[in-house]
Amino acid sequence: MAKEAAKTGAGPTALIAIEQYFPKKERIVEDELAYHILPTGRAFLWFMRPKSLRDWMVRTTEKDMPGLWSGMMCRKRYIDEKLLDSLNQINAVLNLGAGFDTRAYRFPALTDIPVWELDQPQNIEPKQAQIIKVFGKIPLHVKLVAIDFDREDLGSVLEANGYSTDVRTFFIWEAVTQYLTEKGIRTTFDFLAKAASGSRLAFTYVLKDFLEGRAMYGWEKGYKKFVENRIWIFGMEPEAWPDFLKEYGWRVIEDIGYEELAEKYVKPTGRILDSTPIERMVYAEKL
Repeated sequence: MAKEAAKTGAGPTALIAIEQYFPKKERIVEDELAYHILPTGRAFLWFMRPKSLRDWMVRTTEKDMPGLWSGMMCRKRYIDEKLLDSLNQINAVLNLGAGFDTRAYRFPALTDIPVWELDQPQNIEPKQAQIIKVFGKIPLHVKLVAIDFDREDLGSVLEANGYSTDVRTFFIWEAVTQYLTEKGIRTTFDFLAKAASGSRLAFTYVLKDFLEGRAMYGWEKGYKKFVENRIWIFGMEPEAWPDFLKEYGWRVIEDIGYEELAEKYVKPTGRILDSTPIERMVYAEKL
């Protein structure tokens, strides 16, 4: 899991950065730090400023994987909103597989809440260097934690870095589950089962019927790239999550598809973008 997942760390943030070149009224998500936090490739992103090149980039991204662009924007926006809506109910934020996500730095409301960002060293180290370049130091409320998810125990690493499961936490697990085996998923939920009552969890997952090749959803080339090459491993059907989460003391608040998210976030911009049904979002609460 580790090597393949690590390669995807900067990609979504690069697309978020390009999204910021669209006029404000057309943007699906706001993230003024995305461009600055990336360790490389900013010269290429600068060339995406003209409308013709932005539109070309969207078309290129969508050619083989329709709905990928809007899906990445919508899931980011959804988690942003759920996090901000929960701030008066939580006391910590834990981002599992944070990549080059910027939430801990662009929301002033988070500066009074401790945030742990976990990822593999090949993502954490360049991110840390870039944050220091941008801000002069790592903000006091943020702790960047390098972890080998394949070999190190999540709970032990977090405890060594000052995190306690006694505090109500907002857990972010964005675009990670498909890279794990079911054993890896359950190991993570063994940790999440210890979370304080009232904690929240937002995570994405890929549909099992796509991973098993029973439904392509127009993603035939994506299937060959991600599934046949064993990059994406784990999938689930929506109806299976309530019982699965119940085993670990969690309940589903919402399991939402990207078509619904596009109706909420893309339609008001006036842009015409496909949405993908292969990935969905779960928002859950610890009982």
